[in-house]
Order: sequence, then structure tokens, then C-alpha cells
Amino acid sequence: MVNKTIRVATDVGGTFTDLVAFETEDGNPVPRIITAKSDTTPPNFEEGVLNVLIKGGVDPASVDFLAHGTTVVINALTERKGVKVGLITTEGFRDTLEIARGNRPDFFNLHYEKPKPFVPRYLRREIPGRMSYKGEELRALDLSGLPAILDDFKADGVEAIAISFLHSYADPSHEQAALAEVRRLWPEVSAVASHQITREWREYERTNTAVLSAYVQPIAERYLSRLAGGLKEKGFTGSPYIMQSNCGVDSLETVSQIPITMVESGPASGFWGAAELGKLIGEPNVLALDIGGTTAKCSLIEDGQVKIMTDYWIERDRTTAGYPIMVPVVDLVEIGNGGGSIAWVDDFGKLHVGPQSAGAVPGPAAYGRGGTEATTTDANLWLGRINRDYFCGGEVEADMEATEKAIAAIGEKLGVDADEAARGIIRIANNNMVNALKLVSLNRGHDPRDFTLVAFGGGGAMHAVALAAELGVKKVVVPAAASVFSAWGMMMSDLRRDYFVTRLADLKKGAAEGIEEIFAETEARARKQFEAEGITADKVKFLRYGKFRYQNQEHTTEVLLDAGKVTDDRLSSIEAAFHETYEREYTYRLDAPVEMVGIHLVASAEVGKLTMTKREPTGTKAEVALKGSRRVDFALEGIHESAIYDGTKLEPGMTFSGPAIVEDPGTTIVIHPGCHVEIDGYGNIQIHLTAE
Repeated sequence: MVNKTIRVATDVGGTFTDLVAFETEDGNPVPRIITAKSDTTPPNFEEGVLNVLIKGGVDPASVDFLAHGTTVVINALTERKGVKVGLITTEGFRDTLEIARGNRPDFFNLHYEKPKPFVPRYLRREIPGRMSYKGEELRALDLSGLPAILDDFKADGVEAIAISFLHSYADPSHEQAALAEVRRLWPEVSAVASHQITREWREYERTNTAVLSAYVQPIAERYLSRLAGGLKEKGFTGSPYIMQSNCGVDSLETVSQIPITMVESGPASGFWGAAELGKLIGEPNVLALDIGGTTAKCSLIEDGQVKIMTDYWIERDRTTAGYPIMVPVVDLVEIGNGGGSIAWVDDFGKLHVGPQSAGAVPGPAAYGRGGTEATTTDANLWLGRINRDYFCGGEVEADMEATEKAIAAIGEKLGVDADEAARGIIRIANNNMVNALKLVSLNRGHDPRDFTLVAFGGGGAMHAVALAAELGVKKVVVPAAASVFSAWGMMMSDLRRDYFVTRLADLKKGAAEGIEEIFAETEARARKQFEAEGITADKVKFLRYGKFRYQNQEHTTEVLLDAGKVTDDRLSSIEAAFHETYEREYTYRLDAPVEMVGIHLVASAEVGKLTMTKREPTGTKAEVALKGSRRVDFALEGIHESAIYDGTKLEPGMTFSGPAIVEDPGTTIVIHPGCHVEIDGYGNIQIHLTAE
């Protein structure tokens, strides 16, 4: 008997909600792959998820596995749509959020103001009690004043409480006692303590993380509850897995308690997908590029491993310090350059693109929804890179009159015609994205020529070849279903949790026992959590990282440790790996003692992860997919008559050369002159920048 299952991933973006569904047969994909897009529906985002299931023709009752990513947390933070929060902290440390860090980026601005804390001072309260950095109790916890604090919070309309005590990363018992008492005295309130989120030091960052988690917790909890309820009403009998910022999924119940872990769930799934795709096609070193409607995001993947960090900030730019969130997040660079990024000319006659965006409403001028400003999409359309007769997969009639008017207005300010203005918009946008790719590669000691560029999102494939040529990258891969690739990435994700524990230890003889002890303790804690959810210990895999620094330095460098027990004999090789990693990132090494500051343990288990099957070529020629030709302006390489291919008809084994355009319902792939294209066994478009 053949066992058929349907696995689904949905990704809620700022403009669209994406769906990818695979019908599998005895664990292997069969040709039926479903993709769909529908409008995102704020503030009731769950409606967009249910709508895209309907649009894709997927019956929730038939779904065996469902993964879900959402922007609800980051939107609530940036749009200030969270709840009123009260903070309870250690006596004498009420103003930690106010003091923050002295890392003002606009250093010479005498009128600089620090970012306003999410909790005003009158809602920040203190409790006596003190731990040392070693986890020793210096002063007993006194909760006698807690009832009065909670009464004040109730009177002031507080909906969520954050608890953050000094040195709770070393011993969380005071936080645990305070949290338990809050829940006893006020069971209805949403409450979170810093140790539940992170066990790393840095008082300000840890406190701010607890506050921001409390700020979004009731909203995220309601949203996830409505999503689960809506799916259940439609017949879904399982429990959805939620994509997190660490490139893994977790159970809905766990994420509901600490929703801040999904602050960057959308980008994380795309970059995880790029890493998994790289492994499939034998390209473990990848530069991943995701271009959407508003932003472009990029990340570097080395040896198939996505780098995860906890030094993550929101709203940080060259004029403001932003806010830290100390949760595991994929290491990425994000800039305000997407398909909807607006082109503008400053007072000195200089052309810029972004970071302002036309968004979904009114959108680019070509959408015909009232947009009057030229965007990257308008420039691509005007230059023939996007088909005016197949705009948005044929779902939208391109308003060429509005497009010409918007681009001509830019040209008038620059003293050039519309064609030259459109070329300028593309070149400026490309330059912005090249700089972002350099930040994750060259600036960190990596040569981009040693990497393959994997481009996805609605706009990734339009710009990828030009960016690769600028960086010296030899191959570009555009994944099958590139426009919904982030949703595909969720299908490839494991159930994953990251554990960070601060523990100081000099790398010298005798230290190995203590280091191994902290790893073993953390692994035991992870196994216990997984077993509570029905996942046996034999299915849990671990990756061990150490966070090291030269003695007396402030920050750390993370190093992946080889499998096996940490012993004194291994300390010298661990130290050598640190020196090598440090030198690659900072260009030098020191003759100084090395110390471990903490550990990073990755615990993962497979939960419905998709297994891809390679398809053999049928021998069909690419001419079958040829739609015709048209003149395309490639900005730098001039205007060329280019072959136009139907992306839905491309099959494994097909080959052709540029100049060419591949038109897919969700994206357009621009293949520059001199490039050679082949379709691999998984349906991905591999573009070699030198003809073969």
C-alpha cells in the first residue's frame, strides 16, 4: 500500500503570504509541488494563512506536517504595537535600560538622544536580593514588596511583566522564585524572566531582551492561538511547528511562551534553505541573497553551516544605537533595497535608491494603484527585463504610462532621458546590494570568489548575475520556486534549540573537566526538554561551539568544536582553531592566553524534514520552453535581443546560453550575455558566468 502525505510550509511576509506544499509518497517527493501567494492580512495574519491554503487548493484536513513563519513579532516591535510592560529588577539597577551602552553611532552629534526604553521609569521596580557572577547568593531574595508592586502595575494597566535580575545567567533561582510568585499572585498576567530566554551575561542586553519578549508575548500568543484554532476548524489535526530565528522550527506551545525567538523567522528559513540546497547540489560554500519587496538580506554559509549569533539589534543604523535582542539569530545583513524601493534625487543632484519603499499600497507606479514614484521594479520593467505583458505572473496589468512618468521625473532631475534614468536606478540598487554582500564576506575574511551565489525572493534572480559579476563569483543558483523559497526552507528545517551558557575558564591543563561538565549538563537539559515532547534521546543530535577570547578582551569569537569529549589533550587543538578563526576575521592573532567565556550548544531532531529526490534528464531540449524573444537592456552590457523562456516548462538537463530571460509566475531570472545555463536534477537554474 502506498503511503501518501502532504507537507506544508507557510511564510507570512510584509506584502504576501507564501505557501509551498509537497505531496510525498513513501517519504519521497512526487512531481506534485504546490506553490501559492496571497495578500498578507494585517492585523489578522492568520486569515492570510488560511487564504493561501485555499488558493493553493490544499485541504488542511489532509496535511500531515505544517511549518509556519511570520513577521508578527518584528512588526509589533518596529510598529510599537506591543502591550504595556512592567519590569522587576535587582535593587539599585532600575535604570539599566536607561543607561544602555555608550555605543552611540552618531558620535559627533551633540544633540544625540538614546533610543527611548520600551518601559518608562515609573514602571521599572526593584526587589532586594543579589547573586554574584559565580552564582553565589550575596543577599537573600526579599519578595515582601512584590504584592504592592503588582497592585501598582494593575492600576497602571500593565499587561505583561519582565523579570531580570543581576547575574541570573549564573544562577536563576532568584528569578525563578520571583516568577513563580508573580504567577501565584496574578495568574492572568503574561510574565517572562530573562533566564527563560538566555543564560548569557551582559546585563543591559539580557534585560532588554526580557522586556521586548514581554512586550510582544500577549500579541504573539493570541496570534498563534488564533492560527491553531483556525487550522483546527478547517480540519487540521496536528500541531503546527513555528519557524524561529535560529534556522530551526519549534513547537507552537514552546514558542508561545518565548515568542521573541521568532523575531527574524522569515529570513532564517530562507538562509537555512540555501544551506540545505548547497548540500544537495555539492556547493557547501554559499552566499545567500534574498530580495523581497522592501529589503535585501544576505548571509554567508561556510561548509554547509549557517552562522548563528546573539549580538542582534533592531532599528540600529548610522544615527541610532537601536535595541539589543539576545536570542539566537542567523547572522545576516539587511538593507532597504527591494523591488519596491523608491528612487530619488537629493539636493546635490545625486541619485539614490531606498531605503524608503512603496510597499504593497500604493506599490510601484507600474501596479496602477496610485503610486507615482519610480522604484526598482519600475526600472526593471521599463528596460524590458520584466515582461510588461506578464507582469506579476500575468495577474496585474502593467501601467506603462505611470511607469514612464515616474522614471522620466527622475531623469529630468538628473538631466537624462528615461532609459538612462532606469539604467541608473538598476546600477545604484546593484551597488547597494554588492556592498551588503561584501559586509558578510570580504569584511569577515572570506573571498566571495570561493562561494556560489544562491539568489531567491521575488527580486533575487533579477539582480543576481550582475552582483556575481561584480564580486567575481563564478556561479549563480536560482532555486526552483525561488519566490517562495523561504517557505521551502522551513520544509528542510529540524526541530532546533540553541543553548547559551556563560562559564569562564582559562584554556590550560585541568580546565577540560569543567568545560566538559557544562556541555554535559546542558545536553542533559536539552534531552529532558525533547523527551517531554515525545522525542527520544537517540533522535537528538548535538553541535558544540565554544565562545573564546584573548584574556582581557571584551567580546568573543565562536569556534565549532569537533565531536567527542573535551579533554586536556584536546585543549591545544581547540586553542589553535580559535587563533585561526580570529585571524581570518580580524587579520591578526595575539601571543596571549585564551579563555573560554561560555558555550553554545545546538540540539536538533528531525520532525517531518523533507527528503528531496533527484530527477533524471529526459533529453528534452530547452527550445520546448522557448516563448519568443524581445529586446532587453542589461544596463552595463547594452541592449540585446534575448530569448524568453517559460520557467514552468524547464526540465532537468536542459541547457541554453544568455542573453536570456526566464519568466516564472513568481519571479524573473535575468541571464546576461556570455552566461551558460543548465537545469539541475532538482529543477534549480544554475547560471555559469562564463559560457561553456
